[in-house]
Amino acid sequence: MSLLTSQDFSPQILALFDKFVHGDVSRRAFLDQAKTHLGSAAAAAATLSALSPRFAVAQQVRPDDKRIETRWQEFDSPAGNGKVRGLLAKPANAKGKLPVVLVVHENRGLNPHIEDITRRLALDGFLAFAPDALFTLGGYPGDEDKARELFPKLDAAKTRADFVASAKALQSLPEGNGRVGVVGFCFGGGVANYLATQIPDLAAAVPFYGGQPPVEEVAKIKAPLLIHYAGQDERINAAWPKYEQALKAAGVSYEAFVYEGTQHGFNNDTTPRFDAKAAALAWQRTVEFLRAKLG
Repeated sequence: MSLLTSQDFSPQILALFDKFVHGDVSRRAFLDQAKTHLGSAAAAAATLSALSPRFAVAQQVRPDDKRIETRWQEFDSPAGNGKVRGLLAKPANAKGKLPVVLVVHENRGLNPHIEDITRRLALDGFLAFAPDALFTLGGYPGDEDKARELFPKLDAAKTRADFVASAKALQSLPEGNGRVGVVGFCFGGGVANYLATQIPDLAAAVPFYGGQPPVEEVAKIKAPLLIHYAGQDERINAAWPKYEQALKAAGVSYEAFVYEGTQHGFNNDTTPRFDAKAAALAWQRTVEFLRAKLG
């Protein structure tokens, strides 16, 4: 089953869907507003379905792939929700200490797509760990709508502390080489930016279309950054000029790329907002960057 692309939807529908994804409009509000553009309730419902993730179609690395080893891992998080739980993946039969990557999901928790991203990183030679922010609320519920309802119930400060605890725990994981980088998407991109301000010895951070930290916090960043933005993402991109100015003023090592013509979420290959060409280039840059900084 092939996926549609963003070109199959009007800019108005894509903008409305972005609001739905980020909790600015409810499912009912999306359907009502989409109906005015599309002409019928049936067309609105079909459009929402078409824009929603297709996890099985996009899966690249099966959970039972013999080239990797996976396990569920827990770490203590005393300043957060007490415990962090997530998926840990590494190359099978790896020799020596591995570079370590913390993977931070979008605002749906540890869904099948992010699990797949974590396994892909293992195939690329990393020890990758993806926590589930929803663990404290019972974990990713197996349904995107239910996950969307759960996410606003999280305590934001405790959730951030959980990711800090995860990064620090990974630094001393026996299989790892002690050098930890973070890659995050959407919500996770914002977390990647945040962690760079909180962990002085973070070895690398790669935010994909993530919210920027307060400019007064930027001087704390010591990690090199590789920053990816979608070209058509006004909500996120509006704060980039001030962020870049602060990065330059603080002497932070960074590279930033804007992928013209792409939508927010262009790296997520489970939805029509996916852009294959931009995603391939961004992922190549990401893997090369992480290898160089974490090796």
